[in-house]
Amino acid sequence: MAQQTLSTADWLQLLQVGTLSVKGVLPWSSNYSFLVDVCPNTAVWEALPHLPQNSVKEVRAVYKPRRGERPLWDFAQGTLCQRERAAFLISHAIGWNLVPPTVLREGEHGTGSVQLFIDHNPEAHYFTFEGEPKFREALQKTVLLDIIINNADRKAGHVLIEEHENSDKLWLIDHGICFHAEYKLRTVIWEFAGEPIPLEMLSDLETLSDKIASNKAGLRSELTRLLAQTEVGALQNRIRRVINRGTFLAPGPGRHYPWPPV
Repeated sequence: MAQQTLSTADWLQLLQVGTLSVKGVLPWSSNYSFLVDVCPNTAVWEALPHLPQNSVKEVRAVYKPRRGERPLWDFAQGTLCQRERAAFLISHAIGWNLVPPTVLREGEHGTGSVQLFIDHNPEAHYFTFEGEPKFREALQKTVLLDIIINNADRKAGHVLIEEHENSDKLWLIDHGICFHAEYKLRTVIWEFAGEPIPLEMLSDLETLSDKIASNKAGLRSELTRLLAQTEVGALQNRIRRVINRGTFLAPGPGRHYPWPPV
């Protein structure tokens, strides 16, 4: 089935131009988040001419409108949805494929982020599979991603497992309070603290740093539309610090765990 093999670019086009239909509000969210169906329409088929007509069915997504964001004292009002998109851009540019395809677009409640919904077992989260060898590499990448995007809220429940027939895929969600220029890292994942970062991951970070600096594929340009200039500069500085340090960060003084942890 074509939908099973859509590329990231295809998913992004579907989310960007498909017809949104709000199904309901997602519970337990601090900001308004809606479960939506994204339905293929004429614009989708025009954007994806390489796919057979009607080969893509409607998909579920999470829509977080700007107007539903709760004001925060330390993050600019109305920017959380933009940070969701920026987190996807970094995950995609580094090649780690940890954040589901995410776009910024208009919906029933105005401009907001729209992210592909991941089918998962809500009872399975980081604390239920912490230390499992099969997730070690993905969790190391998660830790590094959180450090460079300065994630202030990596709860255990923000790490999802999508079950496949032959393997399980780890996904990361909820990146609305990331990218602050000041140190804000709060996470439940400290199991690699002090360990050396694998060389291939350091190489990936070097490549990402070069992509931002050279504005490859317009990456820096889009980041500066989503974030403040100081935040983009701080992102680049954090990447360089991680590369130069070469080890996973250890928690320092102050608050370094989110609340609640799940």
